[in-house]
Amino acid sequence: MLKNFDILDLKLTKYLFFTGKGGVGKTSTASAVAAALADMGKKIMLISTDPASNLQDVFETELNNKGVVIQEIPNLTAANFDPEEAAAEYRESVVGPYRGKLPEAVIKNMEEQLSGSCTVEIAAFNEFSNFITDEKAKSEYDHIIFDTAPTGHTLRMLQLPSAWSSFISENKHGASCLGQLAGLESKKETYKKAVSTLADGGKTTLMLVSRPEDTPLKEAGRASKELSDIGILNQILIINGVLERCNDALSKAIFDKQNKALESMPSELKGFQIFKIPLRPYNVTGIKNVRAFLKKEDIPADFEALKPEHIFKLNDVISDLHTSDKKVIFTMGKGGVGKTTIAVAIALGLAEKGKKVHLTTTDPAAHLKFILDAVDGITVSHIDEKEELEKYKLTVLGKARETMGKEDLAYIEEDLRSPCTQEIAVFRAFAELVERSEEEVVVIDTAPTGHTLLLLDSTQSYHREVERSSGEVPEAVKKLLPKLRDQDQTQVLIVTLAEATPVQEALRLKKDLDRAGLTSKWWIINSSLYAAQTSHDVLKAKAQGEIQWINKVSEISNGHFALIEWMAADLKGDQLKNLLS
Repeated sequence: MLKNFDILDLKLTKYLFFTGKGGVGKTSTASAVAAALADMGKKIMLISTDPASNLQDVFETELNNKGVVIQEIPNLTAANFDPEEAAAEYRESVVGPYRGKLPEAVIKNMEEQLSGSCTVEIAAFNEFSNFITDEKAKSEYDHIIFDTAPTGHTLRMLQLPSAWSSFISENKHGASCLGQLAGLESKKETYKKAVSTLADGGKTTLMLVSRPEDTPLKEAGRASKELSDIGILNQILIINGVLERCNDALSKAIFDKQNKALESMPSELKGFQIFKIPLRPYNVTGIKNVRAFLKKEDIPADFEALKPEHIFKLNDVISDLHTSDKKVIFTMGKGGVGKTTIAVAIALGLAEKGKKVHLTTTDPAAHLKFILDAVDGITVSHIDEKEELEKYKLTVLGKARETMGKEDLAYIEEDLRSPCTQEIAVFRAFAELVERSEEEVVVIDTAPTGHTLLLLDSTQSYHREVERSSGEVPEAVKKLLPKLRDQDQTQVLIVTLAEATPVQEALRLKKDLDRAGLTSKWWIINSSLYAAQTSHDVLKAKAQGEIQWINKVSEISNGHFALIEWMAADLKGDQLKNLLS
């Protein structure tokens, strides 16, 4: 039996970091803790560096990156950093000096090198490291709370001495994220102090926030291990959104599913203090809701009216893909939204309409085979990311050892652990799979991001990134980008949930794809409570709360979206046909 989260049960440190997978409730939890401590007479600074943060909505106050006192909670000062804006400023600080001095094609390449998630992460760390090391802030506030902590990968990079050497900006080896740290020499001591403070259990506590679901718990387990490996051991696990009772079929199914997930949570999480926050029927916006979030209070919510007059089903999307004769179909979105299940259902639906389909994923092939029984017209494959990455790393490190010293090699090895590198490592295998679309429909669960495609297409990087792993540019790679940008052949389906963070993250994904010239006509809203039937009071209110995000997706997609109801069963085999009804 999990204990309810109560800050009075904790010995709180000066710095509190809330981290976890997108959409688990980091901002809500951090805001509620900040408000509760301020109401107890503590002086609090709350800082958000989350790109999906709605901190301004939470406190119904216009915020900036310096800090604004919350009028109704005078002991609380809140600051909202926009890491993407900070990344843009940082990018310009690196690229600006070269404008007018280097060819435009080179400038474009530099900008794209600095446009990925690594740059946003570094820029965010740059912002909040100033607060960690600010002696004035330390003396003025009892607690400084951060909504979204740096990842272990970022912290490891900043610890390596080679991250500060001049070879970064002059590097010819092409590792994917080296350029992200160009020009940070002046911050070396500040970062060193910030990393040291983070690893000091007497000063810092890491609050891992999750939901009682398999994917967020696994993500929390990975984050915990990554941060533990670099010495951040003072961790607490908070399970948000726990359904405490059930009274109908839907609530019983959710109740049983969450208990199963909690019983099988990663072993690395079980050694920490674990607390729960019950599922609330309202969005955490407004001071009243913030204060109620950690208490046993029900707040009536104001709900929007549903705006779209017609809502499509997944089968409508499949019919459109069939009629328009698409050759390459992606399901894209953040982890945990159901991309794989949707990809399998689409493959199944197209096969039933007579199409020859090849279904592929970067998940293990056994995962697809577990979901999908043998079906005429569908072949299945997978790209083994670890295998591709290892081959890629061996090649890059082999070349680097010819010219680099031990410290520089350590940084190259760290860079090769980044998500950017993994995407590039699987690029050739991915290109070969897309080439199969000459003969059949290729349905792909998880593809290179728009950033990666642009990086590989920019003047200097495209051939270099492929050549450094293969020695030549395969014909499949040469043909890939034109095919992906051809809307008559290729379609991207954006998969999301009817919640704030997944929709906001999906919107950023769409902008990234637009920038790369990829078409995303259809959106899929998965696991919707609104589309299901329930008499459970909390779930019914949550379902009503989805409407504003359904309306938002309808607006973004110009009405081209499908809604799939939350289903209790793990969808596999014949049960997948439930998605097609």
